[in-house]
Amino acid sequence: MKVVVIGGGPAGMMAAIRAAKEGNLVILLEKNHALGRKLLITGKGRCNITSSLEMSEFIHNTPGNGRFLFSAFEQFTNQDIIQMLKENGLEVKQERGNRIFPVTDKAQSVLDCFVKELKANHVLVKTNAEVAQIGVKMENEKAKVASVSLKSNGEKIEADKVILASGGKSYPQTGSNGEGYKMVQNLGHTIIMPRASIVPLEADRKLCQNLQGLSLKNVKIALKNAESNQKIYDDFGEMLFTHFGVSGPTILSSSAHLLRVKNVEELLKKGKIKLLIDLKPALSREELDLRIRRDFEEVKNKEFKNSLDKLLPKKMIETVIELSKINANKKVNEITKVERLKLVDLLKSFEVSITGFRPIEEAIVTAGGVSTKEIDPKTMESKLVKGLYFAGEIIDVDSYTGGFNLQIAYSTGFVAGGNHV
Repeated sequence: MKVVVIGGGPAGMMAAIRAAKEGNLVILLEKNHALGRKLLITGKGRCNITSSLEMSEFIHNTPGNGRFLFSAFEQFTNQDIIQMLKENGLEVKQERGNRIFPVTDKAQSVLDCFVKELKANHVLVKTNAEVAQIGVKMENEKAKVASVSLKSNGEKIEADKVILASGGKSYPQTGSNGEGYKMVQNLGHTIIMPRASIVPLEADRKLCQNLQGLSLKNVKIALKNAESNQKIYDDFGEMLFTHFGVSGPTILSSSAHLLRVKNVEELLKKGKIKLLIDLKPALSREELDLRIRRDFEEVKNKEFKNSLDKLLPKKMIETVIELSKINANKKVNEITKVERLKLVDLLKSFEVSITGFRPIEEAIVTAGGVSTKEIDPKTMESKLVKGLYFAGEIIDVDSYTGGFNLQIAYSTGFVAGGNHV
């Protein structure tokens, strides 16, 4: 059987490797001049390969149609990708948050293993090969894939099976610019509107610019709908203030929840989405009050503006003073109990108004894509076009950060590449 795989990311490469191991003639088409461009920037260039959690936890960490992936996660697990890398000479290590990285700390090492597998299994790789369309023919009154046409030279490659792994719309400079959506829409597939997921959030510009560059570690964050007084998401870990708003691991994961809130754009415009940061999560309000009283006792004759060095990062002090509404020049021993308790509340619930999402081009992954209702979850085959399969980010599935999205790529790619009777 002649199999054509469109897209040379982790999903496409995995699909090509599996298809070749099943005894097929496999052609892998990549529009860029080299494979794996997006893989190389994952994990800040280190590649968070997968997570060490149980596979059932992967579904819990996939807010975007996680149950659709049940069979794929069973067929190719986190242990399977780790074993494949080890067989190609690459050891892995575990870091905090159950994240698995290559011992080399280089995404290139992971890509090298995939390339080695492609060569060992005699996959014909064609780079600079942008696809124009997928051709179909009618067979027993049902559409079946027949060919793939290239843009550059109009070449038509006949195929018994086509695996589309062209990615979503995030990081378009790596090649995933959403063109795969158009190709399958032309074949009758439904595309769920692509949206940014795992993306930084825009927020109160003045506040965030004052704190720009400040990284907070070991803080608790919560996203809240102030209109309904409902909590959207909470997390513990690291976050970062930027010139446009907030970013960092906890914020990126929160965005995957925020985008699923009903009427979220309207709520953002009305200023009803609030980020609440607990700067001292290890202390209760009472314990924090005692801590502040002890600190104040040590510096009771100083001005308030010079009393917070032990409590807060230097970059945050001026903003906290301003928001506390305590006179910066007031002597510490003159601060009232009411003022002190307001300071406690501020540190336990530092509020930032969220105003929007950063553009999809800056998102780590895309939510949306080919409707899972039109794909067989056991094989990844289209229910509309025989011989057409999907793998990776083009499918309407998305997870949190932590290696889950890459595992989706491997697992769906592996399944799509199999010979299904």
